[in-house]
Amino acid sequence: MQYTVLIHKAEEGGYWVEVPAISGCFSQGETVEEALKNVKEAIELHLEVLKEEGKEIPTEEDVVGTVKIAV
Repeated sequence: MQYTVLIHKAEEGGYWVEVPAISGCFSQGETVEEALKNVKEAIELHLEVLKEEGKEIPTEEDVVGTVKIAV
């Protein structure tokens, strides 16, 4: 599976990452590379728990979209 992640600079330094398709799935790291490594692990663990609980695995189509804005 593949998920879109959003990488944000943290005010205190480093980066934090969110996964829009997976509610409550976040991670962080001191570098972008570390944050991406950590969020990959967070996604894997989150999906494992959902599977164990018999819940549906979210997909990108469930929550990711685009909008056009006139400027």
